[in-house]
Amino acid sequence: MTADTSILQLLVGASWPVKIVMILLVLASLVSWSIIFTKRRLIRKTSAASDKFEASFWSGGDLNTLYQGAVQQKGGSFGMAAIFESGFREFNRAIQAGDVNPDKVIEECQRAMRVAQMREADKLEQSLATLATIGSTSPYVGLFGTVWGIMMAFIGLGNVQTATLAVVAPPIAEALIATAMGLFAAIPAVIAYNRYADQVVRIEYRYDGFKEEFSSILQRHARARKGAE
Repeated sequence: MTADTSILQLLVGASWPVKIVMILLVLASLVSWSIIFTKRRLIRKTSAASDKFEASFWSGGDLNTLYQGAVQQKGGSFGMAAIFESGFREFNRAIQAGDVNPDKVIEECQRAMRVAQMREADKLEQSLATLATIGSTSPYVGLFGTVWGIMMAFIGLGNVQTATLAVVAPPIAEALIATAMGLFAAIPAVIAYNRYADQVVRIEYRYDGFKEEFSSILQRHARARKGAE
């Protein structure tokens, strides 16, 4: 009998509480890996888009042209471009409305950019809590299966005249498989959560820095416009 066959037989022959634990851990692992791959694509896409937008922004081009490009972006702007679009749209609205108070204009622009930033940050942080939950609870779920399997093994010993390794080994082995599955579900989730949480924080720092720099630029434009009048 091969090791694979033995493990398969242990899984099939496990008690229903242990089977339920194993099924839950498999589902948790599938959800975890789905989040990991989805979040990886999103963070890479956001970082690349932010790099591209910053290069265009600091190249000294016309802000109106950059704004039109963000508005016409396929699928809608996101990331840093969405923050810029919200702030510059509010700036244009205030100017067209004849608002000549620079402080009030900048305050409205910062409010719009803050809302856009919160929306973009929420997209990045979405599902990270699920990864953290899977990473923190899976070992305990697996441990419950282990405790149950060992408990059943000792209860089974009371029903036999002679305790041999052949009697004790299968239920203990299935119990240990539950522990291994709990770790298999938890470890990738914990690693991915720590890595992605750090990357999200770094991106949000970039958003904060850009928002402050763009606010200063808009403030200079607003004061120059008021001085011209």
